[in-house]
Amino acid sequence: MNFTLYKREWKNNWILLLLFAAVLTMYACMIVSMFDPKMEDSLSIMSESMPEIFAAFGMADVGKTLLEFVTGYLYGMLLIAFPAVYIIILSNRLVARYVDNGSMAYILAVPSKRGRIIFTQAVFSISSLLVLLAYVAGVIIACSQFMFYGEMELAAFLKLNAGLFGLWIMLGGVCFLFSCIFNDTKWSAGLSTAFVVYSLLVQMVSQVGDKFENLKYITPLTMFQSDAFAAGNSEAWLGCIVMYIIGAVCYTAGIIVFTKRDLPI
Repeated sequence: MNFTLYKREWKNNWILLLLFAAVLTMYACMIVSMFDPKMEDSLSIMSESMPEIFAAFGMADVGKTLLEFVTGYLYGMLLIAFPAVYIIILSNRLVARYVDNGSMAYILAVPSKRGRIIFTQAVFSISSLLVLLAYVAGVIIACSQFMFYGEMELAAFLKLNAGLFGLWIMLGGVCFLFSCIFNDTKWSAGLSTAFVVYSLLVQMVSQVGDKFENLKYITPLTMFQSDAFAAGNSEAWLGCIVMYIIGAVCYTAGIIVFTKRDLPI
């Protein structure tokens, strides 16, 4: 790794990370504070009044425990969609934007091999996602302990976050690969956005009744089975492992592509 570049990326991107952390903090605290077993019937009635909408956002089943409630209202969509936007922006900034505006020529002018430079960018991408996940999980645990002491099933919650991180790594790897392939930010950001939007929309539609259920097989988000993690189902780990593998392959492919291709610098 090039630690000078690594520290520079933290300096350049900490505001972006802080912004998304603040948004997720607001939603996390709000959702946890809404938990009330006595409101189960009221929330179920709301869900039954608009079943398609609630199902699309992964909130069809309210759940009886704090873990199930948080899983449905946070991990079903919010902790996928918002981090996905962060991943698109960050991936584009780490590689394609430098090439597009000519800054990559100055970065590669330092006495470091190109592979070392791009490996550093990949490590920063992964580590920033890890920091964001650790922070959000910490906020949820803190709020849960403060408002509903002892209600959160911590072991199952940590497993749920391990699965979520696999999803983030997969999205991060795909977007990083696009950023390494293209010189123009409009192509890098455009294809990354198209991939994420497609995945989210197909996932939402697949959850709206049996008629569209088979669509779940054409979106990678199906591999993250948040409800299965909350229920302690060991089969959820299979999809999680596949997501980690896809992410690792995409990050590796991005590094190889960037190292070998000609750059307009």
